[in-house]
Amino acid sequence: MNCRRKNRLTAEGVYLVSLGCPKNLVDSEVMAGVLLTNGILLNFDKNTAEYYLINTCAFLPGARSECESAIAEGIRWKKRHPEVRKLIVAGCLIQQDKEKLIRSKYPEVDAWSGVDGVADIFKTFQAAKAGYTAGDAPRPTYLYDENTPRLQLTLPHVAYLKIADGCDNCCAYCSIPLIRGGLRSRSIESVLAEAKNLIANNVKELIVIAQDVTAYGADRNDGTTLAKLLHEMDKLEGEFFIRLLYTHPAHYTDEFFAEYAVNKHIMPYLDIPLQHINSNILLKMGRKTDRTAIETVLEKIRQARPETAIRTTFITGLPGEGETEFAELMEFVKVKRFARLGVFSYSPEPGTPAAERTDRVDSAIAGERAAKIMELQENIALSYNQALVGKTVNVICDEADGRNGVGRTFADAPEIDNIVYFTGNKRLKTGEIYQVLITEAETFDLYGKLC
Repeated sequence: MNCRRKNRLTAEGVYLVSLGCPKNLVDSEVMAGVLLTNGILLNFDKNTAEYYLINTCAFLPGARSECESAIAEGIRWKKRHPEVRKLIVAGCLIQQDKEKLIRSKYPEVDAWSGVDGVADIFKTFQAAKAGYTAGDAPRPTYLYDENTPRLQLTLPHVAYLKIADGCDNCCAYCSIPLIRGGLRSRSIESVLAEAKNLIANNVKELIVIAQDVTAYGADRNDGTTLAKLLHEMDKLEGEFFIRLLYTHPAHYTDEFFAEYAVNKHIMPYLDIPLQHINSNILLKMGRKTDRTAIETVLEKIRQARPETAIRTTFITGLPGEGETEFAELMEFVKVKRFARLGVFSYSPEPGTPAAERTDRVDSAIAGERAAKIMELQENIALSYNQALVGKTVNVICDEADGRNGVGRTFADAPEIDNIVYFTGNKRLKTGEIYQVLITEAETFDLYGKLC
């Protein structure tokens, strides 16, 4: 008889899947750093990994569906070698899963961990090794600081700098406060210390993020504000620039505009999710602003720095949005001609006030309205890009292959905005800023050559 012994898998390290937004990616980086300091290395080949860690997002139905697909893939991975493999699921999905329905649906998962488990993820791994743990998900209070281990997983020259977590805005349609908890701001000293470390490690683009960066410091009661933080960051030594994501139109201040006008490191780019423009809809959304206030903010931005590229997002089909309100939104987009714009059709989030309303818009109509706005914006975006043909722009090189480069203008944030494909007469380097003559334009892509 010919007998063969089944080879036992030699498994080591953790295969990490990070889902959702950049704020979630920072949590993944912290978890990777904590695990690394405790002797568990990242393994980019899941076939030889001992652990499979999924950091989840639960903000919208599509995100939750993506999480379940990732968990299913993790289960398939585990079943191939159940004797040595452990599957851990962490993050926002556990916070959203108040009734533990997801946790009961996937008994193959060895351990679950909520948002507050980010810095204690090694303990979760130890629990997974010892046996199953359902994981608690209390209202989050966790906030990392400059002393927390963190392994940068972005491009070497780009890093996200999370200055706060949680949100106190409580918009009627949004589940973020239910998932991430209330606003928790780091101290200015803590943020500056991390920024210095990143700059010392050759990071050139510091992307300041939070659920709402303009609310930064409102919970501290010590005078901390975004403007004061940016003022101190502007004093830091080194070649770097600052990009601001996720601002709220109700929280812009004259102090911010004064700093924005003179700060030599802030890029002329602001991300302002406006969500709608009809004042009645904004009131129902709990946005703490109206059309007049929004237009005032936009005008002050132009006064401070006329060259600013504004990115915004809108939601169509919100409860109470009729044809008149939608027509007002369409006209606003047409007139304001935002450089960058995204749009979503409304979907009710469990536990939010808007989900209880009875004046909902049919989901198909909401989708059609979103498509109409996006069609309008595509024409605007194309005209913006066509206007750059024949002009020279600064481009941040994100990828380089000999004399071929892929990058972004200052008006483009990583992974969400436009791409520039360019060639040069010399070997290109990632992280460098080049002057590129734009020779061709498409709706979301630009093409050019090194000057």
